[in-house]
Amino acid sequence: MQRLDIMGHYNTKLSRREMIRQSMQATAWLAVASNCAPLFAAPDKRRFKLGACDWSIGKMGDPAAFEVAKQIGLDGVQVSLGTAADDMRLRKPEVQQQYKEAAKKAGLEAASLAIGELNSIPYKKDLRTVPWVSDSIVVCQALGMRVVLLAFFGNGDLRDDKAGVEEVVRRLKAVAPKAEQAGVILGIESWLSADQHLEIIERVGSKSVQIYYDVCNSTDRGYDIYAEIRKLGKHICELHAKENGSLLGKGNVDFKKVRAALDDIGYQGWIQIEGAVPAGKPMLESYQANCKFMREILA
Repeated sequence: MQRLDIMGHYNTKLSRREMIRQSMQATAWLAVASNCAPLFAAPDKRRFKLGACDWSIGKMGDPAAFEVAKQIGLDGVQVSLGTAADDMRLRKPEVQQQYKEAAKKAGLEAASLAIGELNSIPYKKDLRTVPWVSDSIVVCQALGMRVVLLAFFGNGDLRDDKAGVEEVVRRLKAVAPKAEQAGVILGIESWLSADQHLEIIERVGSKSVQIYYDVCNSTDRGYDIYAEIRKLGKHICELHAKENGSLLGKGNVDFKKVRAALDDIGYQGWIQIEGAVPAGKPMLESYQANCKFMREILA
């Protein structure tokens, strides 16, 4: 009687030992295929998409960030709106076109938008920031993005600043209807705790104002990030996978536990790698290692 071997070929003289060997090979091959499939799935089939901040890969405000991200193996880039010095250049249609062309050429996406300049020129008190935030919504629409990171560090820190929080709430209430109509989310990233963040977004009262969660920043503040992720739940619009001075998986954040918390809240979408370059190590090499690590965690 003819039998098929594992390659689909007929073999009339399979011994019992050979049959067992081929069966074991087939089982091993299926296990490898099963484990690798999620890592190589098309980006639009993945539950999570992986990007990096343009400033952390050395290309802040530069469309060349997409080519670097392609070399790393990412799905997209978190792009910067600009700086005060360049008048938030991504607001210009011709610059937006440059980004579209660069993303298309690399086969990647403009993942989300960030206004890092708010750390130096704070949203809580500088009137220049009001049109920046408002215009960022239009930029998101133009580039097919849905999240804007609003940074509240440095001069923009909200800790122990009741008046600052009051003004931020007032300004967010004013711009939220525009964001809602555009389907864009304004994500607050700050040193505040989960409870303090929840108080702000509840006061604003808009589905378009959510939390941009940075697992490293919150760990450094001493917060239980795994509990915070579960508490914030649906209010998390996007996350930074970050470490200061070490590769992801080699620092203080347990990314397996982060993944478990994300599973519990049903999060899906973009996760942006930030930092995570050891002292003296090349950025590209470090980010390729970080990308590989996160693909394994998120598979």
